[in-house]
Amino acid sequence: MKITDVRVRRVEGETRLKAVASITIDEAFAVHELRIIEGNEGLFVAMPSRKTSEGTFRDIAHPINAETRKKVEEAVLEAYNNLEE
Repeated sequence: MKITDVRVRRVEGETRLKAVASITIDEAFAVHELRIIEGNEGLFVAMPSRKTSEGTFRDIAHPINAETRKKVEEAVLEAYNNLEE
């Protein structure tokens, strides 16, 4: 699996949400609405999710293993860090 494109849109305001990203995998599959969030230990990438009828959130797209999650997070955070101020 290769992440072939990453697009990041900074979110203005004083919230923990810093940006929203989209990735393309192998020039064939896109995942939208990845969120870059400022957590207690720094930035992290939250996967797209939907609120359930019970009021909790459930990922609707996510990596199946730690290696893939790491690849996605590294690519998205690198693109975020390379945004012009």
